[in-house]
Amino acid sequence: MLSQVRVKICGITSTADAEAAVAAGADAIGLVFFAKSPRAVTVEQAAAIARKVGPFVTVVGLFVDADSEFVTNVLNHVPLHVLQFHGDESESYCQQFQRPYLKALRMKDDLDVSTAMAKFSSAVGILLDAYRPGVPGGTGETFDWQRVPAQSSVPVVLAGGLNPENVATAVESTQVYGVDVSGGVEASPGKKDTEKMMAFVRHAKRR
Repeated sequence: MLSQVRVKICGITSTADAEAAVAAGADAIGLVFFAKSPRAVTVEQAAAIARKVGPFVTVVGLFVDADSEFVTNVLNHVPLHVLQFHGDESESYCQQFQRPYLKALRMKDDLDVSTAMAKFSSAVGILLDAYRPGVPGGTGETFDWQRVPAQSSVPVVLAGGLNPENVATAVESTQVYGVDVSGGVEASPGKKDTEKMMAFVRHAKRR
């Protein structure tokens, strides 16, 4: 068992928020390349943010059923360490970019989690997120944490409705590798709250 959970703060839209997330102790930040999201960033914004966080913080790019050409263009301009695919992408699609990737699974009631995870054996991790029809993430809703597999061959990241008040319970209940938060540490969509980020990291890593 890991001694300390890893924390990713997603939906960063400014260099100031990125620096505040790192100062709070985040291990990773997420940049959203999905135009319909209120947290979407341009390639230019993302490049500036990614170069501000320093060499030992993981920069993750989030995509939702994006054209391969778009992902490649982002990679040509933004120093991303990990790709996160949040749509209906196949394993072969995810692998084509020759970059470590996370595959997000939306926790529908009828989803066989272990079977779904097995379809992405090449992923460096699987992110489990709450399900709401037509919304590929950022719902602000939790799901039944008892559905998180007790054993997994790849690291599992927990997302969906996490905030400073519930993250410690979530970590203790699931023993996951990492947690991913966006709306739970915001002052408004796309704008982070420094105090909430600090509290979230503190509570997540307290075990």
